[in-house]
Amino acid sequence: MEAANQAKIDVAEAKMKGEVGAKLREGQTTQNAAKIDAETKIIATQRQGEGRKEEIKVKTEVKIFENQREADVAEANAELATKKARWAQLAQLAEVESVKAVAIKEAELQREVELKNALNQTEKLKAELLSKASVEYDIKVQEANWELYKKQKEAEAVLYENEKAAEAQRLAAEATLFARKQAADGELYAKIKEAEGLVAIVEAQGVYVRTLLEAFNGNYAALRDYLMINGGMFQEIAKVNASAIQGLQPKISIWTTNGASGDNNIVDGAAGAMKEVAGVYKMLPPLFQTVDEQTGMVPPSWLARSTNSTISHQ
Repeated sequence: MEAANQAKIDVAEAKMKGEVGAKLREGQTTQNAAKIDAETKIIATQRQGEGRKEEIKVKTEVKIFENQREADVAEANAELATKKARWAQLAQLAEVESVKAVAIKEAELQREVELKNALNQTEKLKAELLSKASVEYDIKVQEANWELYKKQKEAEAVLYENEKAAEAQRLAAEATLFARKQAADGELYAKIKEAEGLVAIVEAQGVYVRTLLEAFNGNYAALRDYLMINGGMFQEIAKVNASAIQGLQPKISIWTTNGASGDNNIVDGAAGAMKEVAGVYKMLPPLFQTVDEQTGMVPPSWLARSTNSTISHQ
């Protein structure tokens, strides 16, 4: 019993599936047919629209071409009319100018004829009535021209003389200026040479002082004393002192050194200077002492003084 029922169920299911499949196939067939019809209509409509567009485009281009041709024809007609008008104007102007030129030429010829007639009449009148006056006028004109010529020549002569005088003054001024310049250059040259001589003297004195300083082995005090002695400063001091004590009865002082050792000390103090300088240097202490005793004048502290001396008064 169950098997029979199951068989019925299976048969019913198979029948149902068959019917469903059939309906499904019919629906798909109908759908595909409708789709194809719709696509066919769309394509047909598109083709119809494109054909219509091409037709309108062709008609538009034809119309534009026709309008362009009409515009070109109108422009050509207008240009032709303008040229015709210009040509007509030029023709009229040429005609008017021709007429006026003829009239002007006639007037010029008439004027020349009248001018020649007037000249002929004038010449005739001059020949008949004014010949004498014309001759006198010409003579006076010639005389006036001669006077003017003479005055011009006189003025030119005066101007030439003035120019020469000015040129002479200019040359004299230039000569004076040149002489002054030469004199100034000479004075300047003399001043330069004098300055160069002074510079040379100063340089020579510098060399002289440096040589003496080297001879004194760099002893500045000995060099100073030597320069004062050599310059006659102490002799001048002695002269001044002698003139100060004229008429007095001074005491006579005799000063001697203590033998040869004193000489050696002086020579050593002078750093090996010349023997004559050492001898003069030895004479200074008694001289200063005598001046001190007789006049009360004390020599400066930087001058040499004696520490070992024998003084006898007579």
